[in-house]
Amino acid sequence: MSIKIPARRLGRSGLVVSRLVLGTMNFGSRTAEADALRIIEAAAEAGVNFIDTADTYSDGRSEEIVGTALAGRRDGWVVATKIANRNGPGHNDRGLSRKWVLHETHQSLKRLKSDYIDILYLHTEDVDTPLEETVRALAQLQRDGAIRYFGVSNHSAWRMATLCALCDEEGIDRPVVAQPLYHALDRTAETELLPACEYLGVGVAVYSPTARGILSGKYSVDGPPPADSRVAVGDRRILESAYRPEAVQAAARVASYASSLGIEPTAFAIAWVLANHKITAAIVGPRTMEQWNSYLKSVEVAWSGVHEAAVDEIVARGAAAVPYAVDPKYPVMGRRVGG
Repeated sequence: MSIKIPARRLGRSGLVVSRLVLGTMNFGSRTAEADALRIIEAAAEAGVNFIDTADTYSDGRSEEIVGTALAGRRDGWVVATKIANRNGPGHNDRGLSRKWVLHETHQSLKRLKSDYIDILYLHTEDVDTPLEETVRALAQLQRDGAIRYFGVSNHSAWRMATLCALCDEEGIDRPVVAQPLYHALDRTAETELLPACEYLGVGVAVYSPTARGILSGKYSVDGPPPADSRVAVGDRRILESAYRPEAVQAAARVASYASSLGIEPTAFAIAWVLANHKITAAIVGPRTMEQWNSYLKSVEVAWSGVHEAAVDEIVARGAAAVPYAVDPKYPVMGRRVGG
């Protein structure tokens, strides 16, 4: 019997989405278009209706591949893309100004070969642009029919709450979803962001549920990384964030526990995320069909209190395997010296 992915309502919205979201960051770069199209088809057969891309993924090729794959069946999918990261050499080719929000959204529409985007994510915070300006630009896109909803990614709880208040003032719907980093090696979202999302009625679709592959258990502190892994190919994001000795050691303990149960570590890691009632869905970004099949098995894991306690013993609730670690892409902004 084939595996079918369950679905859940996204926050307080009317949208119903699959609990696994197909992430497409590799499509058009490490995953060739033909392979990407096969993965999308396999995901659709398993019940996925939620697909996630971004304007900067593979220099726009990811959006183009998604547009090609969904031609003729666009309305059956919830398509999410993102803006805010730098996507050009100019001073204004980034951020959340009205100029860039309007320009880049329409560029994404062209690449997606669609006349609307279901969810437009603000990919990162833009501390130099007033939130009011961003909200008014989003309101214009909603009223023009270019986007149906919007969400936030890599945003703090207070900024998300402020966005909700500004949306209420502007007379548009609040953000429908937040997309934070969340996995068994970094549980810091549990302290403030996830409770805020629940209170504000914002759904949660987390990214990196396997800690960029660290929770697969394939890495070792003492040995070389597996050939063709993200570490082996020198992927900057894993090297500056998840790939640290403390995280690798904790991941080995989680993987060992999962294997003792006869569960693949990758599937166990994703099942841990989905077991949290505050989580709507987990974004999984396969590079190969083999990886997709390993992710799919997560929905068959029967979670128990024993499993929960085992993970809590390795990384405490609200904590991280690497204490006080700061991702350089999202620096701490609470201290400034001088004028």
